[in-house]
Amino acid sequence: MTNPLLFLLAALTLVAIPGPNHLYIITRSIGEGRRAGIVSAFGIETGTLVHIAAAAAGLSALIAASAAAFNALRYAGAAYLLYLAYKAFRNGGGHDEVVLKPRPLPRVYLDGVLINVLNPKVVLFFLAFLPQFVDQEAGAVPLQIVVLGLVTALIGLVSDTVYALAAGSIGGWMRARPAFRRRQGYATGLIYIGLGAVAVLAAPGARRA
Repeated sequence: MTNPLLFLLAALTLVAIPGPNHLYIITRSIGEGRRAGIVSAFGIETGTLVHIAAAAAGLSALIAASAAAFNALRYAGAAYLLYLAYKAFRNGGGHDEVVLKPRPLPRVYLDGVLINVLNPKVVLFFLAFLPQFVDQEAGAVPLQIVVLGLVTALIGLVSDTVYALAAGSIGGWMRARPAFRRRQGYATGLIYIGLGAVAVLAAPGARRA
């Protein structure tokens, strides 16, 4: 591993930048409270662990090298986000007195995992960013990737939790307003559609979500 301090500073900067994963966590926190937001954060970073394992095994490079595999990944991610948008629109429609039912926390967690696993921008992050800090002469390249990935995931979890707590505080005020409850499902659905568009438009130059 080379320049660990430089890697730490770069990872802090990249992970702290708001992206689709943060937007998903914020949506959950505002709509369902801090617990849902924090569970979403753990789901997102569990997805990161899957990418770490894939990168260490060389699968990330294989996916990025194959246009068909990369496109399959991003379209699968977009399709899942559109499914979540459909669910949000369906739950948000109807009467003025509608109150959205919080989703079970295990499902909130699983959604976070799947959204990040199907996020091609994370694959690209492990290809474009982490290799710059791997010392090939030191050997044990897969182990170096795992260590760097785990550090990134830990930083990401801290960042995600901060977003969840902040959005949860705002969400408590917003959920007390009937007008927000009526529009919550539609707003959430539009956010998921936007995230789906980001997944479809993912390109090799994109940064980590």
